[in-house]
Amino acid sequence: MELDKTDFKILAKLQDNGKSSYSEIARVINVSEGTVRARINKMLKEEVFEFIIHMNPNKIGLHVQAIIGLETKLGLQDHIACQLKTHQSVRFIGAFSGKHDLIIQGYFRDNEELVSFVNEQLAKIEGIISVDVNVELKQYKDTFSYIDT
Repeated sequence: MELDKTDFKILAKLQDNGKSSYSEIARVINVSEGTVRARINKMLKEEVFEFIIHMNPNKIGLHVQAIIGLETKLGLQDHIACQLKTHQSVRFIGAFSGKHDLIIQGYFRDNEELVSFVNEQLAKIEGIISVDVNVELKQYKDTFSYIDT
């Protein structure tokens, strides 16, 4: 799907406030409500974006965020990533070039839960050569906004 200026304006308004009504967006960007509805539905269908609730982990009892780099045996990266997808505490998994083959982001209630995840859950997964755990000390930015508003 090729996005045009109107699509980007709609996305910017939704990024500012995901609860904005179609009529409110239409009024602000000077198009019809039907145009906004049709464009949003098409972008949703084409998976340009999705509506999600972004929770504050600290407010729901997840006080430890960790970025964990994994070195894996050749040929087992996909297998390991598939196993990690089943863990509730894992929010993100990505394959990377460089020092780590996989990098995961996880949220945990406390340090004990993180240690248990590493020593019990990761230790059971065949093909993990090494684990590099980095605990977040202070957060400066956390956003899912990719376009200027």
